[in-house]
Amino acid sequence: MPTSDLMGLFVTFEGVEGCGKSTQVAALALHLEARGVPVIVSREPGGTPLGEDLRAILLDHGQAGMLPETELFLYLASRAEHVARVVAPGLERGVVVISDRYGDASVAYQGGGRKLGVELVESLNHVATHGVKPDVTFLLDLDPEEGLERLVERSGGRPDGRDRIESEALEFHERVREAYLQAADRDPFRYVTIDARLAKDEITAIIVSRIDEFLAPESEQRGRQT
Repeated sequence: MPTSDLMGLFVTFEGVEGCGKSTQVAALALHLEARGVPVIVSREPGGTPLGEDLRAILLDHGQAGMLPETELFLYLASRAEHVARVVAPGLERGVVVISDRYGDASVAYQGGGRKLGVELVESLNHVATHGVKPDVTFLLDLDPEEGLERLVERSGGRPDGRDRIESEALEFHERVREAYLQAADRDPFRYVTIDARLAKDEITAIIVSRIDEFLAPESEQRGRQT
């Protein structure tokens, strides 16, 4: 998929559990639709029929003993389908593609959280995605302990309402956050790090402002392959 074919805008949202990604994904989509901008909203794991099946496996408490390597390859399988069937076709049509998590999630969760290593995950991500990278990634940064407390609140005070990944120990989620922050430091041009403790409307305003810059007529064409 040549870079010249990918004419749309690829936007991803990342962060620890409970950081408010899904809320901001929906808010950005509404903003773009109000402007008459064609948009596709998707997620990982998931986004395709096979991806959704893999998501069910990955988040199932019955898979608590899954090997870190198995987990990584299942995420990569979902990602490969997602890129080939949703992301790349959307970008080729010139639409804005918004994904709730993408390759950076594996860098943080499997590379950092599972201690498989950033370099390994990044190299495998490149294979799964054919080098397709986001134009901008919004990292909603939050203390993992606060994020997990938010999940309990959303489930009506039921800690058992969390999925397999959300139910990992706090130390795991702290490693995930640190891996995200390190990724943002390595790629400051692509990442926009936002304090997830801000009011929802404040966060939305920051995101919308950045995306509107990308959509301005004078914006230069973005490259998505390395």
